[in-house]
Formats: sequence, C-alpha cells, structure tokens
Amino acid sequence: MRAMLRAHRANLRTRTYANADLNPPAGPYETIPVTTTDGARLRVHAYGPADGDVLVLVHGWTCCLEYWNPQINAFAGEYRVIAYDVRGHGESEAGTAPLSTDQLADDLQAVLEASLKPGQRAVIVGHSLGGMTTQAWAGRHPEQVRKRAAAVLLTNTAAGQLIAETTVVPLFNRGFLKLPFKMGLLGLSLPIVFPPIAPVQWLFRRQIMSLATVGDVATFAQDIVRSCPARVRGRFGTLLSHLDVGRGAVHLTVPTSLVAGSADDMTPVVHSDRIAEMLREAGSLDGYLILPTGHLGNVEAYQEFNAELARVARSAFGIPAAVVGA
Repeated sequence: MRAMLRAHRANLRTRTYANADLNPPAGPYETIPVTTTDGARLRVHAYGPADGDVLVLVHGWTCCLEYWNPQINAFAGEYRVIAYDVRGHGESEAGTAPLSTDQLADDLQAVLEASLKPGQRAVIVGHSLGGMTTQAWAGRHPEQVRKRAAAVLLTNTAAGQLIAETTVVPLFNRGFLKLPFKMGLLGLSLPIVFPPIAPVQWLFRRQIMSLATVGDVATFAQDIVRSCPARVRGRFGTLLSHLDVGRGAVHLTVPTSLVAGSADDMTPVVHSDRIAEMLREAGSLDGYLILPTGHLGNVEAYQEFNAELARVARSAFGIPAAVVGA
C-alpha cells in the first residue's frame, strides 16, 4: 500500500491533462527547508521570481501542494508562489507532537518565517483546513498578522461546528433532523480509500464536489485526494470532528476575503457567513464571493477563483489592474 501511495504521489508530479491549467508547473521551483517546532520536516516549494510579491497557499484535508496547480500556473509568472504539504500529507513528515490546530498554526508560522524576507508580507490563501489553520494562526499569533500578511483569502472553510452543520449525509442537517455527533465522527475518522472506479468517482463528485464538475477537473481533484494515506485521512478527520478555532478570524486585521460554494456540503455557506460577521466586527472584510461549486471551489471554478485572487493580490501589493497578467 505504501509503495502504491508513493507511486501515486510521484505520478502527480508528472501526469498531464488535456486541460493544461491543471498540469504540474512547467517552470523551475525552489525547495525551502522548513523544520517545525517538533522537528517535522515540511515539503515547501517556491515558484516564480525570487523578488516577486509573495502568495502563500495552504491546502486542506487529504490534499497536497499539487492541489494548487491551477493557481501556481496562473500566478507564478508574476508572483513568488509558496505552497507546502501540511504535516502528514504529501511528503511532509507527520511529526511527534499531538495533532492540533495550534500545531498547524505553528507550522504555518514556521513556513512564513522561512519563506519571507525581513519586512516582507504575503497574501495568505487557505482552503478548508488551510483556512482553519490560517484562523488558528491569527488567534495564536495575533502579533504576526500585520507583520506577515498583506491580505488573506479564505475559501470553503469554517471556524468549527463541522458535524453540526455538514449536509454531506443525505436528509441530515437540512431541517429538524440533526446528524448525531458520533455518526459524523465515525464518518470523518474512518481510514477511507477512494479506488478509481465509476461508482466511487460519482459519489466523490456528489458529496465533495458538484455533479456539474466533470472531465479533467473532476479527475484531477480525485487524483489529489487519492494521494493521501488512509490513516492520515482518518487522523485529521478526527481533528476536524472536534475542530473549533473560535474567534480567530477577528484577529485577521488585514484585508480578508471569503469564497464559498453554493453547493458545498462539507462547509456550507453558513460557515462563511459566520466568519464574515467576525471580519466585519474586526473591520477587515474585503470581499465575499459565492461560487456555484462544491467544496473544492478553487479547482471546480478555478478561473473565477483566480480572478478573485488576482483582485486580492493586486489590492494588497498596490499593482495597477493593467499590470496583472500583462
């Protein structure tokens, strides 16, 4: 099984699709050495010009840095794009510390310290667990927010109550019938595998994405998720079951934007609404976009997502509109 996973991860680096926007970045990249507070070594890549303004991309549960290919390909010509494998995912070590959002927040801090020059600030982009990590980082290291971040973009994410509000399980949480916590915990914590067979692929699209997402985009997303070891999926699923980053979002005191998916059953729009209220309280809500996608918005509707990220980056770094993509 481990040999199969290694082969599958290696294939992510070379597999090409008819849709070239999903392909591995063609340009060179730099490997940035990052060691976390418990000694875990993280896989961190930097794409694009060394002197460019920086985007830092934090992926979600069961993904890896290749998840951001549609963004790396779009932005690495103009920006320095930093992406990393969350501990235990991809080729990053799992570490020895107990798994917690505090530890993930410290991991993000370690990546920022290693990848940013003195006085440099980045646009931090977090998807799902990556968005939760970013909120946890702001709550745990509030003094670092204005020092390290020029702006933040959170997509398809939440601050907590994932089981209480998920609509992944048919009939539950759509009315008066609530999903029992133990049922949700079991579902998230099981070391599930996703064999590449038609019924599983359909179910993945139905539950995680949108049935409107087909072709290369759907295949690419499933390739990414299948690269995650089942035990890592289960371990992080348990973390997500209990996850609560509280009011970390109120510490995001730089311009912060949200993207949600109207068909997202994993983190329904209500979660983004709640984060938006905290950002309004902090005076930092910069934008709120709802796309017609499931949970993988920056892949399912990557062109629309990239347009929003371009807007955020342009504003954060003071770049005139005509320069972006020129």
